[in-house]
Amino acid sequence: MEDSQRFRHWPRGRFAGTIGSVRACCEFQVIDESDDWIVVDKPAPLVVHPANGKVEPTLLGGLEELLAYDIANGARLSILTRLDRETSGLVLVAKHAAAAREFSLQFQRREVEKSYLAVVHGWPEWEERRVEAAIARGGGRIWLRQVVDPAGRDCVTDFRTLRRFENALGKFAEVACFPETGRMHQIRVHLEHLGHPLVGDKIYGTDGSPYLEQMADGLSEESVAGLILPRHALHACLLAAQWGGTRLEWQSGLPADLTRFCGQ
Repeated sequence: MEDSQRFRHWPRGRFAGTIGSVRACCEFQVIDESDDWIVVDKPAPLVVHPANGKVEPTLLGGLEELLAYDIANGARLSILTRLDRETSGLVLVAKHAAAAREFSLQFQRREVEKSYLAVVHGWPEWEERRVEAAIARGGGRIWLRQVVDPAGRDCVTDFRTLRRFENALGKFAEVACFPETGRMHQIRVHLEHLGHPLVGDKIYGTDGSPYLEQMADGLSEESVAGLILPRHALHACLLAAQWGGTRLEWQSGLPADLTRFCGQ
């Protein structure tokens, strides 16, 4: 079997690696792979890349173990679609500099198609909505929090309401999200701006206390109950790009935790 085909038929792989003296395990699904790139389905709350010197499982660590042979023979991994820790779904990774450069140019030209599924609070009054609202860092206690700000960087997201539903916890909706730009947290910021923040979001749609609690000593019972879900309800479900003159498209269905909440 050719090296580029060796993982295509794996329904799921569990990969373990050692970081210092800590045994760290992570699990993710290989969706597609070639000699130039690999596409994986990342679960929440797996972090994509090491941060702040914290020792924990990461998608990059799992990929480095999975592709150890490739790396030993010159591969250099570049994660091109970095998802938040609590966002699940498709991640595109280049295996060498030329592939990273080619995909990066497509991102710059806004030629890469990305779609997300979100579960939000409330019932949107609109079926489709386009948000063209610049965002910038908001300052305050949470340094990474973004806010709508005319002085910020341009930011565009299209939304489509797919389904409205209700349960004992309130009214909710499934919303398809199509970001044209790639700003930090842009879907989350724009949904908050529309008055329909993500279910489970610890930063947007709240005063940020749940996020600060989680980063400190863990969430209080009150915060857990208020969030409804233990992670924010956002999933990267579709990714499409050009490679070798051919349009490639990858898809990922809504994961089990969000499917259960939506009653499907």
